[in-house]
Amino acid sequence: MMNIIISDEMRQICPIFAGAAISAKVKNTEYSENLWKEIAELGEEFKSKYTPDDIKLISGIEATRHIYRVCGKDPSRYRPSAEALIRRILKGKELYKVDTMVDLINLASMKFGYSIGGFDADKFKGDTLTLGVGKAGEPYEGIGRGMINIEGLPVYRDAEGGVGTPTSDHERTKMNLDTTNTLIIINGYDGNRETVRANAEYIQELLKKYAESDGGEIMEF
Repeated sequence: MMNIIISDEMRQICPIFAGAAISAKVKNTEYSENLWKEIAELGEEFKSKYTPDDIKLISGIEATRHIYRVCGKDPSRYRPSAEALIRRILKGKELYKVDTMVDLINLASMKFGYSIGGFDADKFKGDTLTLGVGKAGEPYEGIGRGMINIEGLPVYRDAEGGVGTPTSDHERTKMNLDTTNTLIIINGYDGNRETVRANAEYIQELLKKYAESDGGEIMEF
């Protein structure tokens, strides 16, 4: 079990931060047809409810964008992942099909508007993750993005360095088809504990439907 610490720096920036984490043994697969039916249904719902400007007002997205600005980052250049995914749908573009674990986390992120980190727990260094703010020149390789500038972004760090931001998680700790132990972190910069908990419960439902391993255990904390 990883210890997750909210640094004093982050507590000063966002004293209302509410988070939840899910530790689970999983069986990942390349593709789940039923999961993608759920994703398609949510996409149609978004198209009927939102415009690209409207999604900035979704509580979780609005709060994450605010934290970016407070930390000195332009949220329109480095978009939180939930916003980027929903924008892609509203533009009529298909979401990338990665694998079942990544796809179900993307679904949960879009449904609630929170940026969610999904990690292969066996790839962490040490037993502690600390949420702080990215520094100038801090090396960080985003998944599928190459080296990105995380100065001014909220960032989780393990003993080796950064592993997750609301814009992109790190290549070093990403999930793949060999992943059996995962840690999923929900970041509620809006401080809405009830919604964060609902998001965590929804993820657990998705894990049981689409990625539960034989004898697998799912724990929320």
